Formats: sequence, structure tokens, C-alpha cells
Amino acid sequence: MISIHNPDLMRNILFFLICFFSLASASPDDRANRKHMINKIGYQGKMDLPNLNAVGKGKTVVLDYYFNNEYKKDSDGRLVRYHYTWEDQANSGFSGFGNIFRQSGAITESLKTEPTRTTLGNADVYIIVDPDTEKETASPHFVSSKDADVIYEWVRSGGALLLMGNDSANAEFLHFNQLAGRFGIHFNEDCRNRVTGNHVETGAFYLGDHDVIFRTAKKIFIKEMSTLRLQKPANSAFSQGGDIIMAVSRVGKGTVFAVGDPWFYNEYLDRKNLPAEFENDRAAKDLAEWLLLQSKKAGHTAG
Repeated sequence: MISIHNPDLMRNILFFLICFFSLASASPDDRANRKHMINKIGYQGKMDLPNLNAVGKGKTVVLDYYFNNEYKKDSDGRLVRYHYTWEDQANSGFSGFGNIFRQSGAITESLKTEPTRTTLGNADVYIIVDPDTEKETASPHFVSSKDADVIYEWVRSGGALLLMGNDSANAEFLHFNQLAGRFGIHFNEDCRNRVTGNHVETGAFYLGDHDVIFRTAKKIFIKEMSTLRLQKPANSAFSQGGDIIMAVSRVGKGTVFAVGDPWFYNEYLDRKNLPAEFENDRAAKDLAEWLLLQSKKAGHTAG
């Protein structure tokens, strides 16, 4: 006979009943919608990630397609957008990074027009990566002073901005630095961590055990990147050998994170092209969750 006076047993039975009825109450449509949300831009690589929580629930992550606006011909001769986009599943894409945000509960969108108060109105996190040069795009959209004003005010009101540059040969710096400079950040137009052949250790960085941003990642890979120069209100988030690698700036209610490389593109996210000890996948999850938590847009709250 089971004694009802056994508190541990009763707690276990109660926990089982709660889980059972919670699962039973979910409709087939609910389960299908959840699966669709996680996989709607199907990155096929495998990433070694811990379980994701709902930190992004009710939040929207917007990826810029205006300053980064590159096209190439596909196998059928059609022009298709590529290079650091949610849809690009090749090595050059951000489909894996997008999946991380969606697995956290967030919605991912893209912005194909210039940023305005209206077009950024629904954004909690805004990502600008590798703005185009004339070499990459016939008529590039350079960051204007008006754009910088809009983005600055958006951050000040509680937005979380991720700025990802590139090395000296593959990024537009003059106009991009006018935006970054509003937050005390300057991309140095250099190229650190040049990796030759299979010498991947040249691109290795070791994160601290108690890093408040990268809570689970310890060893990461970044190659051919621009270092940073800072002034107030920006502060170094990670440095090595006298070089500032990552920075955080806080303005009003908002936060900016900057790094001089696209970093989380698919090629180095799923551990296929790096030794197993590199944890770019975990670093991407850590940064995604941190950015979502930094966002304090009015009316937008994490679940």
C-alpha cells in the first residue's frame, strides 16, 4: 500500500501528473507550429548546444539587408541574395545563427530598407553585419548621419544593437565608423588573426571562466578581423595581447555589442570545419541570449 504521508512520493506523483496533463493539452497544431518556428529556415548543420530557454519569447530580432545587400547568381543563373543572411544555408550564411535566436523563442525578420523609427519600431535586437563596399555591390548603401541618428535613438530607448565588422579588405569602414563612433567604438581597419592553411590555433581566443556574456563557451575561433579602439561610453568586453577584440557600450536604456568579424556565419558555427574544442556554437547561443536580455524596448518583455 502507498502511504499518502510520504512527502517525497507525493511530490513525484504530483510532478508526473502536471507534466502529463500539460503535454496532453497541447493541440496537434500547437506542436506543429512550434516545430515550424524552430525549423522554418532549415539550417542542416549539427550544433552542440545546451537546452535553450524562452528568453526570446515575445521579442523580434531584425537583421539588416540594406547596408549588407549582396547578390550572386545561383545554379539557374538567377540573382539571389547571400552573405550573412537568414536564408543563406551555405558557409556564407547566417541560417544557423537565426536558428539559435528562434530556438530561444524569438522571431527573426530582415530589414531591406533604411532604418527608420517606424521600420525599427518592432525590433528588440538589430544586427548590422559587414556593410558593403563598391567592390561588393554596384551601388552600396552607406550609413548616413540620418541613419546613425535613428539607430542611436533606437538604442537609447532600449534596443540591443549588434555591430559586426570585417577585416580591412572586406568591409566599409568610413561610414560604418560614423555609426559605431556614436557609441564610442571605432573599427581599426586592420586584419588580426590571419590563418594560413590548417593553422587554426592562430584564430583561437580563450574566454574567462566567469565571463558574464559568454557563460558556456571557453575556446572560440575568429580569423581575419578588425580590432577596436574605444572611448566613453564604450568598454572592452574581451581583449588579448593589447588588442580590443569585443566591446560593449551602454546608452540610455540600450546596449551595443561590437566585434570586428561576421563571426557566426555557418562555416565556423557547426564544428564541421574546426577541431571539436572550438565552441563558436556555444558562443553564438551565449551572445544571442545576452542580447535578448539586454533589450528593454517598451512593451517588449522576455518570457
